[in-house]
Amino acid sequence: MDPITRIVEQAKGDKQTIVLPEGNDPRTWQAARKLADEGIAIPILLGTPEEIDSGLKQSGVSDEGLTVIHPATSPRRQAYAEEFAKVRVHKGMTFDQAMEVMTDVLFYGAMMVRMGDATGGVTGAAHTTGDVMRAAIQAIGMAPGIKIVSSTFLMVMPDGKVYTFADCAIVPEPDAEQLASIAVASAATHKALTGEEPVVGMLSFSTRGSANHPLVDKVVEATKLAAAQAPALKIDGELQLDAAIVESVGKKKAPGSSVAGMANVLVFPDLQSGNIGYKLTQRLAKAEAIGPVVQGLAKPFYDLSRGCSAEDIVKTTAICAVVAQSLKEVG
Repeated sequence: MDPITRIVEQAKGDKQTIVLPEGNDPRTWQAARKLADEGIAIPILLGTPEEIDSGLKQSGVSDEGLTVIHPATSPRRQAYAEEFAKVRVHKGMTFDQAMEVMTDVLFYGAMMVRMGDATGGVTGAAHTTGDVMRAAIQAIGMAPGIKIVSSTFLMVMPDGKVYTFADCAIVPEPDAEQLASIAVASAATHKALTGEEPVVGMLSFSTRGSANHPLVDKVVEATKLAAAQAPALKIDGELQLDAAIVESVGKKKAPGSSVAGMANVLVFPDLQSGNIGYKLTQRLAKAEAIGPVVQGLAKPFYDLSRGCSAEDIVKTTAICAVVAQSLKEVG
């Protein structure tokens, strides 16, 4: 079974309530219809009922079983505003200001997730990544011990082997502490989405001191910080890519390592190398790239490409639902 099919089937096993803030986008209507019809998740659309009803009728999409919430008239708006004002009081946020913010579908949707009225959110088809992440960070906040929001790609190789690559989409130049957070978060994402035990290789152009450079030092320090934060995690670094994933090379370059040659989570030292790495793997190795999957938030709130299709929204929602399931199990 391919990873996306497995993720969709897992999502169906314990349906999660996922908010789709962009209820005025035809792709979102189509995705919500499929999510409901196939039992993948319980979708909630945000927007004005008139606009959504008109759009659904024009596109021929049935509204049967779909929940629509208009943030400006919602009875939950006041409770969300009160909580948001508390969260942002250090920034001088007042209740009246928070009430106004809660008319924004992104912030309203993020507060639904924070308050437990939805277990996750998927948006970004009509909003920038910056807008989506701003709402998520301010309203939902960071996971305990995690210092930065980052992302992963699931890379499905032609032979079915699945790797997690991070960070390939969000953080340009992480420092050692941020890189450690990316490693710990990526391991949790890999476990949630594949069911496999994560084995984390912290990548560099050096293996075990074969080169001496400040860039190498950052990876070494990040590895130590991540190991201290998650003592049970299998993690090692610094490792060159071949030492991380090729068993014979790993044994030669990093003898005694429990990670070398067996890594399934690859943490790149910066965004340039990560982005290049996943695209090389996708294009030259013909791997399927699934993502980016946003990680590091206390609860899942995922960003889409503005060029996404309805099917992309369905897949991302299934991933969001499975991660939400894993958080419920931990909680």
